[in-house]
Amino acid sequence: MSEDVEQIRRIAKETAREILDEEILGPLLNAFNGFEAIAVQFKHAISQAMGVVAVKEETFNILKFETQQGAKIGRYQVAYKASNIPDKWNHAYNILRQNNATIANRYYGEGYVYGYWLYGEGKIYRQKLKAPNKSS
Repeated sequence: MSEDVEQIRRIAKETAREILDEEILGPLLNAFNGFEAIAVQFKHAISQAMGVVAVKEETFNILKFETQQGAKIGRYQVAYKASNIPDKWNHAYNILRQNNATIANRYYGEGYVYGYWLYGEGKIYRQKLKAPNKSS
């Protein structure tokens, strides 16, 4: 009899976990991703309204980037400190650090091809910006 109870408990736990994953956590994650995207756009709009202008993208384009592929974010590039001219790399790194550039809050300006962010030590990341959605 106790084996039956244990099997019922296991089935109940698995069912609850599936419902949580599929019906609650997935949609909740999608909603948070949407909020995050809106927040980033809003932050950039505020920066532009306040007259904060991003540096020219050339500051970053002079760095040597290596292409990589991620399961979640797709193609991106990394500039390693050791593979670049120290002064150029440090200048770009400091701009990103001062602007708190993260994967969720990428640094870019008007006309930029890439969004830039920091993660870990000695690395600058970038990924092509998606074209803005144009509604008719």
